[in-house]
Amino acid sequence: MEENQFIAMPRIGDKAPEFKAVTTQGNIHFPDDYRGNWVILFSHPADFTPVCTSEFITFASLEEKFASVNCKLVGLSVDGLYSHIAWLRTIKEKIEYKGMKEVEVKFPLIEDITMDVAKKYGMIQPGESNTKAVRAVFFIDPQGIIRAIIYYPLSLGRNFDELYRVIVALQTADLFGIATPADWQPGDDVIVPPAGSCGVAKDRMEGKEDMKCYDWFFCTKKLDKEEVMKKVQKK
Repeated sequence: MEENQFIAMPRIGDKAPEFKAVTTQGNIHFPDDYRGNWVILFSHPADFTPVCTSEFITFASLEEKFASVNCKLVGLSVDGLYSHIAWLRTIKEKIEYKGMKEVEVKFPLIEDITMDVAKKYGMIQPGESNTKAVRAVFFIDPQGIIRAIIYYPLSLGRNFDELYRVIVALQTADLFGIATPADWQPGDDVIVPPAGSCGVAKDRMEGKEDMKCYDWFFCTKKLDKEEVMKKVQKK
């Protein structure tokens, strides 16, 4: 078997693969150290590269916003610890992006020079690169289960509004027993899961007067933004 042959990546609904690693914030045991929190585990191709730099500045600037909805950030690349430290220092001291400057990255950045963690998570994809991780994003729930996965190629920077939307939407679906439709944002109508008939759907949901059924398979319900964020935001 060739060294670069495809390695099966974890799937939605799987338990997040376990690992211990050295990071810029000390040693971690993942996902055990993050029980009770949502986590975005994400990879970037390499330190001292421009797209990755713009992403880390953005992630660091939004860290408190993610924390407010009970979500922690954990980064990874196949660079070494000292490279990570030097790069993050350079970001803080020299780089400005979209008005963001002197940004300090406080969330952990994993050293993975052996590529062990990257391979466990399918972050090394030979069709894109044998030596760099693609831009993978794993959304992991408080029980350590993978709930969503997004992959980007090396050349494409991530959309951070979407990453935040996914975290809020996943929690909203869990807390309210609903689904979120296309382009959903907090405050938009939500989907009542298929229940066999409109009548059955209404019987299942509180606030029946807010239900609107277009056919047996497509029912929506109003859900105020304030109600969503009150439950989702960390106390």
